[in-house]
Amino acid sequence: MSRERWLIGILTAINFTHILDFVIMMPLGPQLMRVFAIEPSQFAVAVSSYSFSAAIAGVAGAFVIDRFDRKRALLALYVGFILATVACALAPTFSALVLARIAAGACGGVLGALILAIVADEIPAERRGAANGIVMAAFSLASIIGVPAALAAATTWSWHAPFVLLAGLGLSVLVVALVVLPPMRGHLGRPVAALTTLVEVAFEFGNLRAFAFMAALMFAGFSVIPFISPYLVGNVGLTESDLAYVYLFGGICTVVTSPLVGRLSDRLGTRPVFTALALASIVPTVLLTRLGEVGKPLAFACTTLFIVIGSGRFVPAMTLIASSVAPARRGSFMSLNAAVQSAASGLAAWLAGLTIGRTADGRLTGYDAVGLGAVAAILLATGLAWSVRPSAPSPVPTPRGAG
Repeated sequence: MSRERWLIGILTAINFTHILDFVIMMPLGPQLMRVFAIEPSQFAVAVSSYSFSAAIAGVAGAFVIDRFDRKRALLALYVGFILATVACALAPTFSALVLARIAAGACGGVLGALILAIVADEIPAERRGAANGIVMAAFSLASIIGVPAALAAATTWSWHAPFVLLAGLGLSVLVVALVVLPPMRGHLGRPVAALTTLVEVAFEFGNLRAFAFMAALMFAGFSVIPFISPYLVGNVGLTESDLAYVYLFGGICTVVTSPLVGRLSDRLGTRPVFTALALASIVPTVLLTRLGEVGKPLAFACTTLFIVIGSGRFVPAMTLIASSVAPARRGSFMSLNAAVQSAASGLAAWLAGLTIGRTADGRLTGYDAVGLGAVAAILLATGLAWSVRPSAPSPVPTPRGAG
């Protein structure tokens, strides 16, 4: 159990840094749009460029990810992620920032998939939901600690500062991971041609259902999420400094709820728990995308509910997805799944950017229509969740060189 705790702790730390790198772009939206004099559709490009890059990298990673020791693959991707974060910190123009985000997406997308594959490989099924709940609580930690600190740094210095701090933190986590993580070769078996692996994973009917489920779920979230901060500032009346509290309150709550959801998934089943949370998430989605000029308490209550339920539904969803494929193909499957997630989230952000407009006084228009599209995606994901089936237990393949 002590080995499991160390493993989960390191994976959570890595997940924290790469999630923070992604989510920090959303609260920085108002500042970036002001500094670079860009429109919502251009800001959507900066967000979606990360996602589309991650999608392409996910497909490429699916060819080879199961052919390597999980530790080596994880550390190599993490080094690339840190270098891309440094490039974001040094970006002098909006175009340079977009290019750096593309590089970050190429590493970060596969990195997230590999973390979930390691959890599924190394943690027994009866504790897997709880483990995923802890690892995915990294989003909560990013919200509580990372986003407020990053916004404070951006307000005090400039938008470059959060990426400088994140790169330094990532380097510290890398050193610890290099020392603490054990080799992870249990998934390695007889070598199979990379193209054969990709075809088998990509076109197996059960996997296609899982990919469709994840695409709908990502579309539901990331059509709304990138524009929460600009909407709260432009339409609801919050200041840029108030945005830190949005993520602080949501993060504090999800630190408690994410592990709880994981334990409930282990006890009650992933599909029932996901269904309950998905249907419940319709309420804050509709409220948030139609919120007018209200007081801060009501605005914070609405955003906190959206964050808690929205992040909660991902815990049973990712447990269900990771358990639907055999260990020998899990890395490739999760890499392709990450590609699907990234493509869906990028497409959602891009389409939302085309739907949303901005008036002369800075107010956003069309956000309510985006919310209705998100509700439709939630309902579709709920139906698809019941078509995803766990894989049959199979013996662990003999590692190369064993015996």
